[in-house]
Formats: sequence, C-alpha cells, structure tokens
Amino acid sequence: MEKTISHSRSEESPEAKARWFQSLPLEERMELLCMFTDMILSANPDILEVKNVKPVAGRIRVLSKA
Repeated sequence: MEKTISHSRSEESPEAKARWFQSLPLEERMELLCMFTDMILSANPDILEVKNVKPVAGRIRVLSKA
C-alpha cells in the first residue's frame, strides 16, 4: 500500500493531530507554543489584562497571567 498525502480537513481527526504533535521533539513543540503565544499576543495584546475570565464549555482552557 502506497502512502499518500491528503489536504482535506475532513481527514484531520483530533487523534491524528495529537499523534503528529507527539511525534515532534520537545524543542519543536516549545517553538510551536511560543509561536502561537506570540501570534495571540500580537492579535490581542490586552489579553493578559482581562480579569474575571470564565471557562468556556468544551475543550478550551482559559489561561491567565499569574
């Protein structure tokens, strides 16, 4: 069986994404974390100042500056 590459979002399961992420070395995982953090802060620099944030139902976690 020949492996193929798909560009269909419908074939991107959460499990497949988790396997891909877990296959990365720790250094690359941290680079991604920093990249996403920088992207979020550049889009909304005031996000660290938000007070009284409530969790959203589902798999999203609300982070706050300690």
